[in-house]
Amino acid sequence: MTARALMEAAVAAREKAYAPYSGFKVGAALLGKSGKVYTGCNVENAAYTPTNCAERTAVFKAVSEGEREFEAIAIVGGKGELLSPLCAPCGVCRQVLTEFVGKDFKVLLGTPEKITETTLDALLPLSFGKNNLE
Repeated sequence: MTARALMEAAVAAREKAYAPYSGFKVGAALLGKSGKVYTGCNVENAAYTPTNCAERTAVFKAVSEGEREFEAIAIVGGKGELLSPLCAPCGVCRQVLTEFVGKDFKVLLGTPEKITETTLDALLPLSFGKNNLE
């Protein structure tokens, strides 16, 4: 799957976002090693704390369907109908991704027209993971 196609899947997932409080809609598309794409959107809650991010929605969906190895994730977001030039994952989502991927895991940010590629290690250096528990 191309980076652009993964970003377009994230844009489509963003359309399903439930963001009545912030108006900031996020979509994510997670590419499994199997080749399957798992999408997610943010789901807000009036109590704020129970809100779930798009990235975690995609990861939890994938894991609940048996996939635990991933190639890349594409993330898009923005206020209302506009896409931000860059929408990076929050710290909690970075930590959740760390549970399942390596330091060189690809993170695609931006828009389908202008993609910025980085790695999870660049976004979460010196992360805490399962190796710390051995």
